[in-house]
Amino acid sequence: MESYTVNDLAMTARKIRKEIIKMVYSASSGHPGGSLSIADVITALYFKEMNINPEKPDDPDRDILVMSKGHASPAVYAALALRGYFPVELLDGFRKINSKLEGHVHRGIPGVESSTGSLGQGLGVAIGFALESKLDAKTNRIYAILGDGEMEEGNIWESLLAASKYHLGNLTAILDRNGIQLDGFTEDIMPLGNVAEKVAPFGWEVMTIDGNNMNEVVDALEYARKPRDRPLFIVAKTVKGKGVSYMENNPKYHGSPPASREEYEQALREIEGKQ
Repeated sequence: MESYTVNDLAMTARKIRKEIIKMVYSASSGHPGGSLSIADVITALYFKEMNINPEKPDDPDRDILVMSKGHASPAVYAALALRGYFPVELLDGFRKINSKLEGHVHRGIPGVESSTGSLGQGLGVAIGFALESKLDAKTNRIYAILGDGEMEEGNIWESLLAASKYHLGNLTAILDRNGIQLDGFTEDIMPLGNVAEKVAPFGWEVMTIDGNNMNEVVDALEYARKPRDRPLFIVAKTVKGKGVSYMENNPKYHGSPPASREEYEQALREIEGKQ
């Protein structure tokens, strides 16, 4: 765990958001909306909370993050590059031929623990990591980041049952509750309603936070460290496309980059706080 202040983390989150925009614009493809929404959580995990070492990416005692919503790869790649897992210059190759930075996260990238993209599978993978750690009496922590459209997958709910059965207190699931999936709003496509009320009966401890408020994110992750005999589920309410006005709460930008140089430059200005 690093000694970053909340202000440090907020500045890093802005850097990550800028890299997200640069990557998807350069590639003319990608998923900016859900990458921008989860940027604060990703920042707090990689730069403060997780016990990780870029020089020892395979340390058996490291904390592990499974990015189940693997299409939000720009956020993960940007965080890993800024954290020192690989040169920032490699981000320029995102989604391009002969680059390892594919559209969905995969294990060929230093720091990526699991290849994901087929929605609903990442939580089960994280449970496998958590079971292994528990059986080996390790003290590391396992995290899984889920998308709210992903909550429509049946195996998510099977995984919730399994994690509760095995009392995986070393596991924290974080739901990026931005309210948009693919081409519409989750409550129009398949209403989730109050996710916290649905998950709690499955035997998880549940809490709800503002996932774009760095103070709340940091406090929640610090709370997650406390010993417990059941897994923790954090509903992080976020804004799809956070930080870029024309992307915020706009389903178009689930999977569309800035459409012009003007949109691209506007996005970077707004992330920097310049109008």
